[in-house]
Amino acid sequence: MRTELRIVAAAGSLPEIHAVGGLAARRTAPDQVHLIGTAATPLGGDELDIRILVGAGARLTVRSVAATIALPSAATALSSAHWHFEVGAGGQLDFDPEPTIIAGGAQHHARTTVRVAPDARLRIRERIQIGRTGEDDGEWRGDLLADIGDTPLLRHRLHLGRDSATDDALSAPRALDSELVYPDTRPAEVHGLDGVLLPLAAGGSLYTRLAHALAAELV
Repeated sequence: MRTELRIVAAAGSLPEIHAVGGLAARRTAPDQVHLIGTAATPLGGDELDIRILVGAGARLTVRSVAATIALPSAATALSSAHWHFEVGAGGQLDFDPEPTIIAGGAQHHARTTVRVAPDARLRIRERIQIGRTGEDDGEWRGDLLADIGDTPLLRHRLHLGRDSATDDALSAPRALDSELVYPDTRPAEVHGLDGVLLPLAAGGSLYTRLAHALAAELV
């Protein structure tokens, strides 16, 4: 199945939503939408194409109502997603959905491209967990390419789970918590044993935490 979702936020109006396939969105506040699954996706063979566009001077907060579970299908284990974010001059985007769970036997590859105006504000958070209870043989790969105008900000790839370069049965990480923030002037900082905040040369920061499991969050 192919899923296409487009969310467009413009200053002074409610976000516009166009959706086809297994993912939709609902307006839950004037400047907020929640992602909603309308079918089981991603299954092996599924392709997701999600575009979130924030116009000049607009604000948008994106959340989701539940975690996403990537599952293998009878035909193939591999599913893919392309997330595209664009924030115009003076715009603000805060993207923080529930985690993506890679079920046993599933493979999911995600590509995220970001283009932000120099005076825009951005926060994109991604959380990944390899395996449900008793599972550890899923595989996830994520590519993150971000630009500030025409200036490269970040080119980043992470690979977790089965067949990754660092995979082993005893100590390889099975969970990722990642957050890209722009602008951000905080200095480099180590968070505990498995998290690090790194400033980026063109501005902003990337926080990465790799662990066996995602940390529980209090609501």
